[in-house]
Amino acid sequence: MTVRMVDVAREAGVSAMTVSNVINGRPGVGAETRMRVLATVSRLGYQVNLAARHLRSGQTGAVALIVPDIDRPYYGQLAARIGRTLERHGRHLVIERTGGDAERELESIAFGRLQMYDGVIISPLHLETEDLSQLRFDKPVVFIGERPVPSTFDHVMMDNIGGAQRAVEYLLSTGSTRVAIIGGRHDHSVADMPSLRTRGYRQAHEDTQVPVDERLVVQIESFDPRSGYEAVNQLYESGAEFDGLFVLTDAAATGVLRALADRGITVPDDVQVIGFDNGREADFLVPRLSSVEPGNDWMADRALQLLEQRMATQGDESEAPAPATSVVTAELVLRESTR
Repeated sequence: MTVRMVDVAREAGVSAMTVSNVINGRPGVGAETRMRVLATVSRLGYQVNLAARHLRSGQTGAVALIVPDIDRPYYGQLAARIGRTLERHGRHLVIERTGGDAERELESIAFGRLQMYDGVIISPLHLETEDLSQLRFDKPVVFIGERPVPSTFDHVMMDNIGGAQRAVEYLLSTGSTRVAIIGGRHDHSVADMPSLRTRGYRQAHEDTQVPVDERLVVQIESFDPRSGYEAVNQLYESGAEFDGLFVLTDAAATGVLRALADRGITVPDDVQVIGFDNGREADFLVPRLSSVEPGNDWMADRALQLLEQRMATQGDESEAPAPATSVVTAELVLRESTR
């Protein structure tokens, strides 16, 4: 016999509306009542007809977050914050990983895939503006990150150049005269994270009239602790002198600090170090890591706010707001790895 919502309500001793609120993740139901309803749902084997619900409402209840990977703390924190906010509004988050592959990024926002979601937030690494200009989406899509997108889309980004410039200017103003960049690029014409932060590094040197020694621009492909560790060893082996390090991610800075410690280098007395991301780990490193706070939480909240506006006005172009480009100002958070 098919179990109905009213059967669950009767067994749990609540109203059918309360059962509906619990199933749909809506707020306003006490923890004890919620657990009793969920236990009753499980015991009776009640199943929600999602297809019928979606047909009636025109919504799936799902929002996609499409990112290159979830290994970097930045993406994990982004997903956690967006997911928590969605849950409070009765939706759930689906994470898709592209591996930073351009073809997979394009596939993730193809027509058939978009039908699975009420809206999409995507952080692309390789999507081209020309490709996006030819696409028309029937579901709301918000872009997050440094990759350029057409002005017809909502776009949320951090100030990579300004954040890097502040970090390097601080190092140069507090006694460091030879600042290396871990993860930098010699060709910084591309609008990706490493290139933009390298521009900030070079701008700081230009503004303070300190020449850049290209030997201090150390490229790495993976911004993880091991890459940071190996980059420091590479610097020492090259013979290039340095007394300051600007590291493009906090994860790589973790390896940088370890490499300096292994060589008996004192931070910040011998070498100052600044990372980028202001991740949770920064307060627990030895020494505590100074870092650029790019406004990750603000970006997550703003991207979701724009998406909610699009979803609320979908189908009514007269009510839809104009596409917005939002840039958050980066701030320098000083801890023990700088003077």
